[in-house]
Amino acid sequence: MSRIRRLPETLVNRIAAGEVVERPAAAVKELVENAIDAGARQVDVVLGAGGRSLIAVTDDGIGMDADDLELAIERHATSKLADDDLVEIDTLGFRGEALPSIGAVARLRITSRRRGADTALEILVEGGIRAPVKPASGPPGTRVEVRDLFYATPARLKFLKAERTETQAVADALRRLAMAYPEIGFSLADGERRIFAFRPETGTGAEARLARLGRIMGRDFAANALEIEAERDLLRLEGHAGLPTLNRGTAQHQYLFVNGRPVRDRLMQGVVRAAYQDFLARDRHPMVALFLTVPARLVDVNVHPAKAEVRFRDPQLVRGLIIGALRHALAEAGHRAATALGGVGPLGTVNQAVLPAAAPRPMPGAVGAGQDSLWSAARAAAAGVLADRPDPQAAARATAFWAPPVGETVRPHELADRGVAPPAPPAARGAAPADHVADEATRAHPLGAALAQLHDTYILAETRDGLVVVDQHAAHERLVYERMKRHMAEAGVPSQGLLLPEVVELDEAVADGLLRRAAELGRLGLEIEAFGPGAVLVRGVPALLGRVDAQGLVRDLGDEIAEYDEALALADRLEAVCATMACHGSVRAGRRLTIPEMNALLREMEITPHSGQCNHGRPTWVSLDRTAIERLFGRR
Repeated sequence: MSRIRRLPETLVNRIAAGEVVERPAAAVKELVENAIDAGARQVDVVLGAGGRSLIAVTDDGIGMDADDLELAIERHATSKLADDDLVEIDTLGFRGEALPSIGAVARLRITSRRRGADTALEILVEGGIRAPVKPASGPPGTRVEVRDLFYATPARLKFLKAERTETQAVADALRRLAMAYPEIGFSLADGERRIFAFRPETGTGAEARLARLGRIMGRDFAANALEIEAERDLLRLEGHAGLPTLNRGTAQHQYLFVNGRPVRDRLMQGVVRAAYQDFLARDRHPMVALFLTVPARLVDVNVHPAKAEVRFRDPQLVRGLIIGALRHALAEAGHRAATALGGVGPLGTVNQAVLPAAAPRPMPGAVGAGQDSLWSAARAAAAGVLADRPDPQAAARATAFWAPPVGETVRPHELADRGVAPPAPPAARGAAPADHVADEATRAHPLGAALAQLHDTYILAETRDGLVVVDQHAAHERLVYERMKRHMAEAGVPSQGLLLPEVVELDEAVADGLLRRAAELGRLGLEIEAFGPGAVLVRGVPALLGRVDAQGLVRDLGDEIAEYDEALALADRLEAVCATMACHGSVRAGRRLTIPEMNALLREMEITPHSGQCNHGRPTWVSLDRTAIERLFGRR
C-alpha cells in the first residue's frame, strides 16, 4: 500500500459535498435553513431543470459583509455557535459547512447586503475555486445561486432522478420547513410556474400553525384536527392530529419536528400507530404534525450528515409523551368524527347535495366535555356508568339483543330453498308500522329514535333536529371492543367453553406464534392448545362474542400476531387482538334488527367512549339536519 497522504482541499470538499448534498433537495434544505437562521421573514426558491441547472434561494435576512462572505465559503466556519459547545445547538445548521460543499461541485454565486448597508457584495466559487469579493447590486438580505449542480462530479448526475421527481423532492423539503415556521413566507417556482406560495401567517402559536398546516396538508385536516399540547419533565409537545376518520393509505402525512427541525425518525410511525390502534385498521394511517421541544443537551442532531435524523437521550420518555398526548386528545374528542367523506364514488345530483350536509359532525357534549344537556341527560339515564362500567343488566340485555347469528348470514329468499320458513315480516317482529311516530322522549336522545332499517345494514333514526343514519356493524364493533377492553382491564374476559373443541389448521410458524401467546389470549377468553405441527385446538371462545366462527377468528388472530409480535408491547398487542375479536363478534351487515334492538344500540352508543368511529377509522353514524332536508325540497 502507498503511504498515508493529505488529500487536496478541493477533493476534501467534494467528499464532504457527497455527504451533505446528495441531490438538489438537500442543497435547497441547507440554503433555506441558512436563511431561517439569518432571521428571514420571506424565502423564495427558484429551480431550473429540477435543480440541475439552477437553484436560487433569496431571503430578506440580516445579510453578510465582506468578511462574512470570505468566511462563509470556508470549511468549519460558522456564525451559528456562540461558543465551542457542540451540545447546546439551537440553530438549524452551520452556514460555513454547506456552502463550501456546494461550491466544490457546482458554480456558486452569493450576493448579500447587510441591513443598513449602502451596497451589496458578491463572491463566486466554481468547482472549489473562489474569486475575490466584489461590489454588486441587490436588496438587503442574501441571494444564493447554484448553477450546474454536480458539474465538477459528473458521475453524481447519473444518480439523479427525473426532473419532475427532483422538483417534488424539493417541494417536500420546503413544505416541511414551512410547517415549522408559519411566521415566515415561502415560495417555490420552477421558472415556468409558481408551484406554491405561502404568506406569513397572522396570529400566533397554535392558530398560526394550524393555518399553515391547513394550506399544506389540506383544508380537511384543518377542519378535523385536534390540538395537541403536553409537557413531561423538560419536554414539550405541541401540534395537531387528525381525527381517526380522517386517514390515508400511507404514512406520508405524518410529520415530526424537533426544536424546529424537520426529522424523519423511525420512532414516529410506530408511536403514532400505537396511539391510534384503537381506531384504525392496519392499512390506514392518521394525519399528524407534531412539534417537540427538547433541551439541546437531551438530543443529538448530528447523528446524520444531512441532519434528517436525531437521537434522543431518553427515547422511552419521548415515546410515552407522544402516545399519552395523542390518546388524551382522542379521548377528549369523544364521539366526534371527521366532516370529510373522502373516497365517495360517482353520485347523482340529489346525493351530491345531501352528502356535504350529511357528513358526520361532532356529537355535542362528547365524552369528557360534559357540556350539552342532551348528552348529560343520556349519561345520567345510563345510571352514571359511562366512565366506569355499564349496568350489568343493561349489558346482558344488549348482549342478548346483539348476539350474532349462527353461521353465515342467510338472505330470506335463500331460506325456502333449504326448507326453512322465512322470518316473519317486520311488523310481526315488532318493527314500527308505517304510521309510527317516535315519542318525544326518545327523539330527544342525541341519536334519536329508531324508525327503520335500510338494506339490513343501516339504522334510520329520527331526532328533534333531523335524521341520523347508523352503520350497525361499525357501531356495534366499537361497543364490543370497548366492553372487551374493560373486562380485560378488570379481571379478564370470561370464556365460553365449546361443547366440541375445534381444530384449526395453520401455517406452522403462525401456529407457533399463537401458542407462544396462549396465556395472553386466555385473558381475552380464547383458550387454545397445541394439536400437532401446524394446528391448534380451540377449547373456548370469549363469552362476549356469543356464537362465533372459531376457525376464522383464530386465523385472523394468527395473522395479527405474526405481523405485530415483535413490534408492539404486551398491552398494545392485546388491544390489537381485541379489535380483531370485536369485529368477529359484532352484528353483521345483513342482520335484521327489531325497533327495540335498534334503540338499544343507539342508547349504548350514546354512553360509550369513541363510538363516533369503528376500530378501522370509519364513521359509525352521519346526520342530516332538518334545514338540509328542507333545502333539498326547495323549502329554503
